[in-house]
Amino acid sequence: MMAGKPDILDLTLEEIEQVAERSGQPAYRAKQIVKWLHKGVGHFDEMTDLPQSFRHSLYEQFRIGKIQILEKHRSKTGYATKYLFLLSDHNIIECVVIRYRYGNTLCLSTQVGCRMGCKFCASTIDGLVRSLSMGEMLGQVIEVNRDLEEAGERGIGHLVLMGSGEPLDNYKNTVEFMKMVHIPMGINMSCRNITLSTCGLVPRMIDLANEGLSVTLSVSLHAPNDKLRKLIMPVASAYSVADVINASRYYFENTGRRITFEYTLIKDFNDRKEHAEELAELIGGFPSHVNIIPVNEIEGLGFRRSPEKVIHRFIQVLESRGVVVTRRRELGFDIEGACGQLRRSFCSGQKKQHYER
Repeated sequence: MMAGKPDILDLTLEEIEQVAERSGQPAYRAKQIVKWLHKGVGHFDEMTDLPQSFRHSLYEQFRIGKIQILEKHRSKTGYATKYLFLLSDHNIIECVVIRYRYGNTLCLSTQVGCRMGCKFCASTIDGLVRSLSMGEMLGQVIEVNRDLEEAGERGIGHLVLMGSGEPLDNYKNTVEFMKMVHIPMGINMSCRNITLSTCGLVPRMIDLANEGLSVTLSVSLHAPNDKLRKLIMPVASAYSVADVINASRYYFENTGRRITFEYTLIKDFNDRKEHAEELAELIGGFPSHVNIIPVNEIEGLGFRRSPEKVIHRFIQVLESRGVVVTRRRELGFDIEGACGQLRRSFCSGQKKQHYER
């Protein structure tokens, strides 16, 4: 991250209040600052309802850290747009806007890369570079909202922390981000419109259940038993399927929020009838639903999509046992929409060198 002055976007509301008080200003100035920051102002002089002397003081102490849109790719259908962002230290991240009838959803990144090692995911191929700050997560929302507004589109109405990285591996910054994005005078995102995806870091799932945030928890399960899960998800060696289910149940009991279980179907691996039956038995007993995801066939990983008839059979078996099932819409094949694909394609090419000069 950029050396020198700290990024004011990395401060919580309480910390900005302390900055105001140290400058002899009332605490309510912090809410005014948040309002301007979340609108996407680029300079403190644009905060016109602040005293000029205070604006100058803020400029002397902080920068407004911006992330730069490097590339933007819209799918042929128009339903999805993938963004590549350049960070202040020349790292690259990505996020994607998905357009639904009910509004626009932003799937954002919480880390540069990922260290979880899930074998079907492009985000983790090159490992973890570093975690994102709260301000860098906010920056994705702010910049995309600005871009959508300039195009005459609706702003972001839902957030999904399901891009590159494991959100609970960046726990403190992720929780602060969700609290900050919820502030009424800022982006004002309802917690019920935020979904956090985890591969199953059980202790952090328990911590999150105790935070008082009613966000939706999406658990990447991808196998109905430990034997299969360990073959594709290294985290399964630390936390068993039973551990993950118990933590999910605890999350529901503390928040009242139904759990989503993500299940990527891989040809001849986890897509048989008996796997569906085992999954239905595993998740019974508390409100949840299963989101079926045909695997993305990423070059070099070797996993193949299940045939359509196998996908349909798997869904039918779950439904016949009373499981609520959805199938993820696939909207971004032509823009490398899956987590990590576009960033990896960019970074493996020559274009990244240009931005590092």
